[in-house]
Amino acid sequence: MAQKKKKAKRFYDYSLLFTIVFLTIFGLIMIYSASSYKAQMDHNGNAAYFMTRQGMIALAGFFGMIIISKLDYHWYAKMSHLAIFVSWVLMIAVSLFGHKVNGKRRWLGPEGFRIQPTELVKIAVIVALAALITRLGKNVDRWAGVVRAALICLPLAAIVAANNLSSGIIIAGIGFVMMFVASKKHWPYFLCVAVAGLIFAFAGPIGHGLEAIGLLKPYQLNRINVWLDPEAYPDTGGYQVLQGLYAIGSGGLFGKGLGESIQKLGFVPEAQNDMIFSIICEELGLFGAIGIILIFMFMIYRFMLIASNAPDLFGSLLVVGVMAHVAIQVILNIAVVTNTIPNTGITLPFISYGGTSVLFLMMEMGMVLSVSNQIKLEK
Repeated sequence: MAQKKKKAKRFYDYSLLFTIVFLTIFGLIMIYSASSYKAQMDHNGNAAYFMTRQGMIALAGFFGMIIISKLDYHWYAKMSHLAIFVSWVLMIAVSLFGHKVNGKRRWLGPEGFRIQPTELVKIAVIVALAALITRLGKNVDRWAGVVRAALICLPLAAIVAANNLSSGIIIAGIGFVMMFVASKKHWPYFLCVAVAGLIFAFAGPIGHGLEAIGLLKPYQLNRINVWLDPEAYPDTGGYQVLQGLYAIGSGGLFGKGLGESIQKLGFVPEAQNDMIFSIICEELGLFGAIGIILIFMFMIYRFMLIASNAPDLFGSLLVVGVMAHVAIQVILNIAVVTNTIPNTGITLPFISYGGTSVLFLMMEMGMVLSVSNQIKLEK
């Protein structure tokens, strides 16, 4: 009797899944620690207010992630044009009708159910660029291919940056990394990095020059000045930066202990959001901070492993796009908290408080796990 052909076993990255669960649970613990004082003051003594809200959204996102991970990821390519169209509609809507927070329109929806459309834009750009680069094939290095990719990414990045500079930078960065990985000609990308490095090195004089000719607004120049010398603005723009640095410095090697932060008691504004890494440093010390960075590095390693073994180029590029998003966001958040770059206001993935962020991050993780689930194991 002829032996029946056995179905090839499929891979599923449980290491990545465990890492996602660990970071999410750790994030909930740190949100409770960082926000309990503020929550008691603002929400009738409910110290777990922020943690509970984040936990419910994270749980819903987790189940959504599992469902997405079992779908065929090739289906996303068919939705790429619709995703870009919806992104434009939402970004125009938020620019015109969005709810203002600190003078910026970033939110859509009624009170209690507001979302940040920029998180959807990141996913749409990843899917659309992956589909375009796959169709372009060897033509990705030609000017026509580069221009087509830029037309997908840069206009959306620009409209996002008008109200959310950090997200605009991330969207542009995602496109840059995906094109770099797909291209065989790397020197133009290295040249772009060199130019960016020069701009960064001479940000002060360049900022004053741009402000003088009206291309930079005074409050934007003020952010650069605060970054260069935060101690000169201790009661205004430099307050949050200095309090965050005090938290980091006071943590020492092993920290003050979980829940023992002093800076979260009203000194670091919105400690559960963008500045949560400073509270991690204060409570868990250098040891805890390095531990979290290593876990993110392990996550990046799993992305690279899945991308290099993906069944096709489209799947590989999907994973590269998600990897770029997570890596850039982690780097920017830690750089802002440590005053390595000007303050742009950006969350730490899976850890900072933010329902929209964790929900859409879970969807991206579902896409990555979907690609991993299509990898066939060889015997």
